[in-house]
Amino acid sequence: MFRKLYDWTLRMAGHRHAVRYMGAVSFAESSFFPIPPDVMVVPMVLARRDQAWWIATVCTVTSVLGGILGYAIGYFLYDSLGQLLIRLYGMQKGVEEFRHFFATYGAAIILLKGFTPIPFKLVTIASGFAAFNFPLFVLCAVITRGARFFLLSWLLKKWGEPVQAFIEKRLTLVGWLLLAAIIGGFALVALF
Repeated sequence: MFRKLYDWTLRMAGHRHAVRYMGAVSFAESSFFPIPPDVMVVPMVLARRDQAWWIATVCTVTSVLGGILGYAIGYFLYDSLGQLLIRLYGMQKGVEEFRHFFATYGAAIILLKGFTPIPFKLVTIASGFAAFNFPLFVLCAVITRGARFFLLSWLLKKWGEPVQAFIEKRLTLVGWLLLAAIIGGFALVALF
């Protein structure tokens, strides 16, 4: 099941517009899209190790820009579009709890949640809804998303061949683990 998707993703990772597509996914994931950009970053860095830093930079910048859109949704459109997206992803309880913690722990929440598989869009929308300090939000988003994508790119650049061999040898396991991580991120939000 995962082999065709994996082979297609590797082929697309070498496409001349791959970085643009990854940037679009990264932007969308930070405000409304459910799939994290890591699913594109990994094969792209594996296919183009010489461009690892460029890929991480584009992914970070577009993720932060998408986060700004998520912030705007929470700040300006929470009662309409924001509520629709929150209901769509079943995150009503999570957003309300985040709102109460932002007054004290906002920067720590952004830094921690932006690095985990918990959907970043929840953090961005909740930040806007809580009217969290915007410049501090942007700074925290740059730090956490940059750390995530640059660390991932560095690991893949340094150990790309063994990682790629591991993925290809255990593709089904890796595919299911990735799917579990995505679902687990949403499940964690639902629990808290």
